[in-house]
Amino acid sequence: MVNNIRIYCIAIFLLTLTIYSSGCIKDFEKESNIIIADTELSVDKVTSSFIDINVTTYILHTSGVQKNDTSLQLKVFDSNTDFLKSRKAIEVGPIKEGESSSVSQSIRLPREGTYRVEFVLSDGNKTKSTAKIYLSGLESLKTDVQEIGIGIDSIDFLVRKVVGNNVVIESDVYLTNSGSNVSQDYKMLVKAREMDARLIADKVWTTTGLIGPEETVVRSVNLTVPDNYNYVVEVLVWKDNVLVKRGEDYVQLNPQKVIDKNMTVESKDIVTSDFVVEEPVMPGETPAYETPYEEPEMGTPGFGSFLAIISLIAAFIIFRRRSV
Repeated sequence: MVNNIRIYCIAIFLLTLTIYSSGCIKDFEKESNIIIADTELSVDKVTSSFIDINVTTYILHTSGVQKNDTSLQLKVFDSNTDFLKSRKAIEVGPIKEGESSSVSQSIRLPREGTYRVEFVLSDGNKTKSTAKIYLSGLESLKTDVQEIGIGIDSIDFLVRKVVGNNVVIESDVYLTNSGSNVSQDYKMLVKAREMDARLIADKVWTTTGLIGPEETVVRSVNLTVPDNYNYVVEVLVWKDNVLVKRGEDYVQLNPQKVIDKNMTVESKDIVTSDFVVEEPVMPGETPAYETPYEEPEMGTPGFGSFLAIISLIAAFIIFRRRSV
């Protein structure tokens, strides 16, 4: 009996020791040592108001077992106020023990200011490695030639006049300055191109003018084009001799429609003169109405004609009496 109890106690002890040892081994296997080995920053885009930065982080797996939920978090703080400006996280793929890998993230920052970029590498719920980088002097970076901070939002069209076979179309171009400073005054070319033949029907040079930060303005030009054609209206913004911005919209003076199942296409009749927009009358102004042309009234038979006939007869009678 005593021997049986001893055997049972030894078995329980060995079983407990085995479970405890295997748990320790498993916990040990889960532990990983991954660190941030290096970081690189490169400029992707520089505009008049912001800068796009590509951040590449190199991660080294020195030992242990890496978890599937390993992640890298990127935080950007304002160095003067410590306010959080941006935060991004990205999953880190599996890295073999003894090897390194890289992950890339993109951040956009205003050009004015100084910043602190913090890197936090986590494996599961444990922080494995951290790093910091300080950024300053971004305003000294040269703006990309193609970036002027002005965007072409949309184009509206008004028919101002129809003269014979020609139509005067007012093109209102909406321009927005997304920068933090007043924009420069750039040259702007607006042209109407016929869709099928690609021929230029008319073009007008103008300027964008000075646009305040975060403001939208409307620049208008008149284009005279032949009626009953379809046009692409193109807007081209030039910085010196470099084309830096392009936009376009469509005016269809001869639209088409499908009229049956066989996809037969028929032109729709558009009377352009129906869309002529009169100049608005400003408050306090008196409209300058033109005197309408009136056809001269033709005389109609009445008392005036009857009296004239009687007078002629009387004169004829008097003339006969004198002759006799």
